[in-house]
Amino acid sequence: MLENMTGLKRTHYCGEVDESLLEREVAIMGWVQHRRDHGGLVFIDLRDRSGLLQTVFNPQEDELTHQKSRDVRAEYVLALRGRVRRRPDDMVNPKMKTGRVEVFISELRVLNVAQTPPFVVEDHAEVSENVRLKHRYIDMRRPSVLKNFVMRHEVARLTRDYFSDHGFLEVETPVLTKSTPEGARDYLVPSRVNQGCFYALPQSPQLFKQLLMVAGFDRYCQIVKCFRDEDLRADRQPEFTQVDLEMSFVEQDDVMDVLEGYMALVFEKTLGLTLPRPFPRLTFDDSLRLYGNDRPDLRYGLEIVDLSGLLADSEAKVFAEALSRGGCIRAIRAPGAACFSRKQLDDLAAFAVGLGAKGLAWIKITAEGWQGPLVKFLAEGEKGALSEALKIQEGDVVFFGADAAKIVAAVMGHVRERVARELNLIREGDFSLTWVTDFPMFEYDPELKRWAAMHHPFTAPRDEDLAILESDPARVRAKAYDLVLNGSEIGGGSIRIHRPDVQARVFKALGIDETEAGEKFGFLLDALAYGAPPHGGCAFGLDRLVMILAGASSLRDVIAFPKTQKGACPLTEAPGQVDPRQLLELGLRIESKKDNSHG
Repeated sequence: MLENMTGLKRTHYCGEVDESLLEREVAIMGWVQHRRDHGGLVFIDLRDRSGLLQTVFNPQEDELTHQKSRDVRAEYVLALRGRVRRRPDDMVNPKMKTGRVEVFISELRVLNVAQTPPFVVEDHAEVSENVRLKHRYIDMRRPSVLKNFVMRHEVARLTRDYFSDHGFLEVETPVLTKSTPEGARDYLVPSRVNQGCFYALPQSPQLFKQLLMVAGFDRYCQIVKCFRDEDLRADRQPEFTQVDLEMSFVEQDDVMDVLEGYMALVFEKTLGLTLPRPFPRLTFDDSLRLYGNDRPDLRYGLEIVDLSGLLADSEAKVFAEALSRGGCIRAIRAPGAACFSRKQLDDLAAFAVGLGAKGLAWIKITAEGWQGPLVKFLAEGEKGALSEALKIQEGDVVFFGADAAKIVAAVMGHVRERVARELNLIREGDFSLTWVTDFPMFEYDPELKRWAAMHHPFTAPRDEDLAILESDPARVRAKAYDLVLNGSEIGGGSIRIHRPDVQARVFKALGIDETEAGEKFGFLLDALAYGAPPHGGCAFGLDRLVMILAGASSLRDVIAFPKTQKGACPLTEAPGQVDPRQLLELGLRIESKKDNSHG
């Protein structure tokens, strides 16, 4: 028979019971992890969010309670009262925080029963992700999952405290707003009152936080939900949480200094690590040249070296052809990679081809000399120059890429990351934070045949590049900066445009005329005309940051009720169909693709 808690108040969480409470009576509540019946004694491991605690039911202490304990099953919800005693020396469990004590129970109440769960509530349980997400409330009982959310809570608490201590005001911005399709697709919400019109869920609070600066709030911060209707992957969700901030009367270094202090605090309080400051900085161009992308992982070397000049007269056909087409030759020295088998080298070459390369040439340096298909094309002078430029040593492998600069950078960047994994150069617990700055202001969209903003159209161009804004947009650099952690972009920001004349010039460069600008961003343009201060800010992906700190492999591991890669929620079965009457109220109807194809 089920019982209630009347007259029994919890005194301690399970994980709090230790030797300081010996011979004291405690009341604990939680779920049954295991029950072991040894004939005379019954042992129940009780679990709550703080940990496990062994309880003992002895018929000599209370026969009725002992009998009731034999009917208990895994995941039953119990309330227990008993006395704390020291475990015998040979029964101490050093793997449990409470492993030196146990509680001899004098009162047991079954608060609720439970069906056999679809999987065992233990960290080592092997179960598919779909089953875990379908029964997420059970999955989150597992200690390894729970600890991710304890970490997330701590990061959120530190965030609010840090920015409050630095003069930031927390302001909530609208969730129902206007669609401004300048990036990913918006999630649209139809209006019942204004039929035919739609709200959009915010991709970020960008425009509103700029308005707060115009309003004179000076420093703003918010932990905010954002939404993007885009294809999903392990580190992307349709709804996500970001730490959003904005500051007035600042330049780029001011924003970066505040953010470095925030990251240093988070790492110190969550992982006990001291981050060296200031963080390294790389320009966008240098990042692409040295690491092949704009999110470099600096936990290991393997820098990419340009050899175009050194091999300008090479007899190797692959090199000569690349240079004749205006391309480049770049290489990576992989220390100790001479241990790679021929299959590993062939797999790497196939990997590069899959990324768009024509191939991946290599040279292996062994005690017997230089080996590989390229060796016969290299003169002795070229070998000497390569050895000096790449600091080649015995046991190394050198990988070469030759093609258009953009292709070589992308391919060699991925090859670099894969080689690092195969050589085990990435140690668990290593963290590297890097700023990437001076991004291009624009990137050309070949489909639309016009320039697009690399970040967003409110990013300020560098002052020295204003003169070429109209004449040479490809060379204009932005006052933009990304923060990269272990090869993942965790935050990005910029100094914003605060002058209406500069904003108008940027819109013009993007092919946005006055009418379109007014329709999409009229309220911001009006605000800029009333005295906007110089301002800038940044946004951090809270989910991604916690994922890396927790050592998780997917954002889904640190989001309480995440979506799958198809944007579905296995738990609630969202998205789902709605009652036709709801659609009628909104002035909407659903047309099948077949109906639509016939007009």
